[in-house]
Amino acid sequence: MNQARAFNTCRIAIIAVVLSFCFSAVNAQQVPPADSLQNDSLRRVAEALLLQQQQQQHIDSMMRTQLQEELKQSEGNARKTKELEDKLKEIAISDSIRKDAQLQRIAELKKNSTGYAVVPFNDTLFFIFTKIGSFSAAERAAAVTLRIQNLYEEPFYQGDSLKINETENGFDILYNKEIIILSVTNLDALWMDKDGRQLAEEYLSLIKKAIGEEREANSFRKWIKRIALVLLIILGVGLLIFSINKIFKWVTLFLVANEHKYFTGLKIRNVKIFTADQHQHFILRLNNVIRILVIILAVYLALPLLFSIFPETKTWTGTLLKWILTPAKSALWGIIDFLPSLFTILVIFFIFRYAIKGLKYFAHEIERGRIQMTGFHPDWAQTTANIVKFLLYAFMMVLIFPYLPGSGSDIFKGVSVFIGVLFSLGSSSAISNMVAGLVITYMRPFKIGDRIKIGEITGDVIEKTMLVTRIRTIKNEDITVPNSTVLLSSTINYSSNTKPEDNGLIIHTTVTIGYDVPWKKMNETLINAALRTEFIQKEPVPFVLQTSLDDFYVSYQVNAYTKEANNMAMIYSQLHQNIQDCCNEAGIEILSPHYRAMRDGNMTTIPSDYLNKETTRPDPADKDTKPGDIDQ
Repeated sequence: MNQARAFNTCRIAIIAVVLSFCFSAVNAQQVPPADSLQNDSLRRVAEALLLQQQQQQHIDSMMRTQLQEELKQSEGNARKTKELEDKLKEIAISDSIRKDAQLQRIAELKKNSTGYAVVPFNDTLFFIFTKIGSFSAAERAAAVTLRIQNLYEEPFYQGDSLKINETENGFDILYNKEIIILSVTNLDALWMDKDGRQLAEEYLSLIKKAIGEEREANSFRKWIKRIALVLLIILGVGLLIFSINKIFKWVTLFLVANEHKYFTGLKIRNVKIFTADQHQHFILRLNNVIRILVIILAVYLALPLLFSIFPETKTWTGTLLKWILTPAKSALWGIIDFLPSLFTILVIFFIFRYAIKGLKYFAHEIERGRIQMTGFHPDWAQTTANIVKFLLYAFMMVLIFPYLPGSGSDIFKGVSVFIGVLFSLGSSSAISNMVAGLVITYMRPFKIGDRIKIGEITGDVIEKTMLVTRIRTIKNEDITVPNSTVLLSSTINYSSNTKPEDNGLIIHTTVTIGYDVPWKKMNETLINAALRTEFIQKEPVPFVLQTSLDDFYVSYQVNAYTKEANNMAMIYSQLHQNIQDCCNEAGIEILSPHYRAMRDGNMTTIPSDYLNKETTRPDPADKDTKPGDIDQ
């Protein structure tokens, strides 16, 4: 008896070794790495795993049966019983470990495998991953879908006629015990990690439910309800649109009736953006645009309700809502995620804002002279404040930039680089003018209101900017001069010495008089003419310079002080008039270098209004009259 048991045990062990060797050889040839497997290869691996499982189960069953028989016969032998029980436990543990390994392998295969959906109506019932014989998984899914649709169209369909029938390779779902709707194989059960009958029952339940719901959804009673709901929704949308139009029309009438109260124009500080009429027109147009957008939104939101009524269009409901809800949800979450960065940006902004306010305060105080800094002129205050303010704003933007949404995206970076290139290429002359403007500011060659001369341009400075200087000439012409031109040209400032503590600007003009006139008399006459002129300073006293002694005349230059440099043209005009009057009153003739006077009867150049009543003019017929004689 013991020899027979030993022989049986050896036989079972030999069979197990042979089967294990065969499976190892098959598995080594048929199981390539999961990374490079396609769907068919994955299914072949699954079939090999199923074959391994079946073979191993057969081996374990044979060994378990043999050990249980030996266990019955070894009653009373405690050592033998303990040995056999340990072997049974080892087989159970090995079977459990092997099954876990197979399930893990199946899970890895599923990651790279594609299932084919069974969609007889609108929703997916289940997926098919494995094939049967020459039918691929896709062909199986298409065939099952068609059979379920044909079953739905069966006039005398009865859900209770669907049954499960067990076969050698799995379970079949039959209708009326004849028509096969679906075959659930052992490979399907292994792939889904379920018992074959359990999987078949799940599929049967899904098929019954889908057909029943579809037949119910397409019943006459359902269609009547759907049509009624459609009409009700259309009526509701119409009433909603009517109400929206009424509300916005009332708003329009209210705004028009109170236009003087609400439409007074729009100003930002001193900049006028809209006039009252433009303000009203803009608000009314905005009101109309909002009305149209609200109507479009109402109609759009009504479409998912309409589509949800019919099974054929029910899937569109989620799509339409997704088009609105997905961007809205993304925007909402984007705003929520941006809140910490927004708080940081606000902190940085307020720090720099109050720093700039403090800078403006100090600049204003320095400009008014309340704060004095050695070597720093008050008229530099605003320009320096503007430069520092620009640098602070630039530094603030550098700090804020990383916290802006999308600042790390390639598009944002590309746009920033593009704008920088455009600025670099197109602003070379502008930058040179800005630098020249800064240099001019700190050189202080002139200020607003000064009478200056730049090149051939003479006028009053009416504006200084970072790029240009604007000058208004005495002809009331406004001339714009680039700062780079100002910097490269010589500038004459006529107003720089016209402060109360200064003597003033010296204006001067030259007159040529013959040698027959005493120079002392001429000096006195010219000084009197200067003192008669408006805007000429009495102190210091005007003075005369003899600038040259020429062949036929002496050049006398009269110089006088004035603090009204902006009235230079008027001062010169009056000075020339007074020189003529004073010379005529003094009996001095102003003769040009090319004037010839033959006193053989020619009249004097002095106007008759300035001659005394006793003065007689020489008679042209009198040949004895000497040149230059005038009777007193």
